[in-house]
Amino acid sequence: MTKTETANMRNIRWGLIGATFIARDWMIPAFRNTGGTIASILSSSPERAADFAKASDIPLGTTNLDTLLGGDIDAVYISTTNELHVPQALAAIKAGKHVLCEKPLAVDFAGAREMVEAAATAGLVFATNHHLRNSGAHRAMREAITSGRIGRPLFAKVAHARYLPEFLQGWRLTNPEKGAGVILDITTHDVDSLRHILGENPKSVLCMTQTGTLASGAIEDGAMSLIEFDSGLVAQTHDAFTTKFASTSLEIHGTEGSLIGTDCMTQDPIGEVVLRTAEGEETLSIDRTNLYERSLRAFGRAVAGIGEPSASGVDGLWSLATGLAAVESGRSGQRVAVYI
Repeated sequence: MTKTETANMRNIRWGLIGATFIARDWMIPAFRNTGGTIASILSSSPERAADFAKASDIPLGTTNLDTLLGGDIDAVYISTTNELHVPQALAAIKAGKHVLCEKPLAVDFAGAREMVEAAATAGLVFATNHHLRNSGAHRAMREAITSGRIGRPLFAKVAHARYLPEFLQGWRLTNPEKGAGVILDITTHDVDSLRHILGENPKSVLCMTQTGTLASGAIEDGAMSLIEFDSGLVAQTHDAFTTKFASTSLEIHGTEGSLIGTDCMTQDPIGEVVLRTAEGEETLSIDRTNLYERSLRAFGRAVAGIGEPSASGVDGLWSLATGLAAVESGRSGQRVAVYI
């Protein structure tokens, strides 16, 4: 972290709502590496709260949200199952706490909009934990497009299919009330990445889905979507919980060149981006900063009144609205408009 970054961000005392793997494996190291302090952790299980707090050296483990919110904290990080985000975020906002919430923000758009608007009314920072827009590969693509290096973008293609690890194969495959399915889990990330790189919003989506390889009932465990953006650009996304040997990629093709990103839809700061034009091929320079640490530094600056979080609540609304439209399209077979 540079001296300028340190001077322009606020060290935050965090309460963690959700004793989850992403909190343990990714966020806690990022909080501590950016100067944050973790004061408390909430779980629905007393045993899990106590064990998680002990293992992660957190002073307080609790099952009571009021206890967590009544402590000496500035902000909360919410990583519980999706149907709990709205009531937990609204309680945090009422208590005067800034919010960093996992995506999707909710299982319905109205609830998501309510908490984003509540934070705005209260003058609090509300951010969506869309980590991929902090990827150096994605940032390099955005810069190349902004500087006109591929001309006018025409098409995009995202390959984000993977195999869902066994320890995550619970509600994501079985419980629609919690937001199960690959679309709300992964396609929302694709949408946010494309919005960030392209600098424009989705207009409509047409989606086809698969189910039954891992998921039960009508829950989709694979999906391909065609997303039309405001400029007329068309993006294809491939998302799955069922492909054990697939790699990730993101391509943008324009009138004067193409950007080919490989291994870039991942939590790790890896991947490569090649720019192809009439002059030949160029491998772009990529910043390898940890994605979550970059996000938390932006959040800290926003809390200090300097700039915006890397992904705002409105960004989360766009990805959720597009994801819900894709779910509807997959069920109806029709193109569905996207708006917030």
